[in-house]
Amino acid sequence: MTHAVLFDIDGTLLHSAAVDDALYREAVRRTLGDVRLRTSLHDYEAITDTGVLGEILRDNDIPGDPLDEVRSLFVQLLEQHVVAHGPFVEIPGASDFLRRLDASADHVVALATGGWRESAMLKLDSAGLAWNGWPLASSNDHHERTGIMKIALSQLGRAFETVTYYGDGPWDRDACLTLGWNFVAVGRELGGLESYSDHQVPD
Repeated sequence: MTHAVLFDIDGTLLHSAAVDDALYREAVRRTLGDVRLRTSLHDYEAITDTGVLGEILRDNDIPGDPLDEVRSLFVQLLEQHVVAHGPFVEIPGASDFLRRLDASADHVVALATGGWRESAMLKLDSAGLAWNGWPLASSNDHHERTGIMKIALSQLGRAFETVTYYGDGPWDRDACLTLGWNFVAVGRELGGLESYSDHQVPD
């Protein structure tokens, strides 16, 4: 019996969600000017870096495709943040939990983040969180979260007895409901895990 276990990154493996949101908004405004942004991420439909940018462009009637420019500046801002403030920090016990999963003959791991691949790798590497070459699907691959999650699962290359996804946002929970996957909440917003230290490997 083999189980697939997939993880979001920001707020799920790393304490990075607040910084990520602030610097994303800064990159958008520095690239596009004083555009109108919705009050909260919860106000967007496709809550991924590519999806939100598309909605910002539509909200402000901006033509063209500035994705590469926004993404490049966003990664630069993250790099500057790490230099100024130090590395991102993992959710307590995340590294040990991932090592337990990696050592299990019954589990395989993939990452499925709504962020862009470049920024995700930067944050993981900054935190020293070894992700062992696992599949990593991101907003580079699809603008919708369910699409990203399905791509990550498909990269594992087989069928599974169960699929479990760890996430910190209501959009993660809703995506799992849509896909019929098991969902484990992480963080305070959903009243989920605040540490992986005593968390059992899912089955």
